[in-house]
Amino acid sequence: MRKLHTFSGSCHCNAVRFEIDADLHELTTCDCSICSRKNALMVKVHESAMRILSGTEQLTTYQFHTHTAEHYFCNICGIYPFHRKRVTPDYYGVNVYCLEGFDPADIPVRATVGKGMS
Repeated sequence: MRKLHTFSGSCHCNAVRFEIDADLHELTTCDCSICSRKNALMVKVHESAMRILSGTEQLTTYQFHTHTAEHYFCNICGIYPFHRKRVTPDYYGVNVYCLEGFDPADIPVRATVGKGMS
């Protein structure tokens, strides 16, 4: 069984702060139109393992296509810290580049196919 670690994260201006509990055994990329443009490296985290500590009033939501996934951005600095997933809406895709002191160098990355989802 993998051990969960708590990671702190934030947007660039620190208005949005959050924590996740994750084992980070695998990271993902996605080739859909928004993920490929924002070039995020993500980890999938169940909603029970994520806590928004501050800045919910600074979060702006962007939705497109089926309007199911919710992509969150800080309305001050514009950084994308996470999104609520379309296929599994009880999970977040967290941008690991927003995690404090986290180095993704040795973690396997799985490319997911989002472009073909309808």
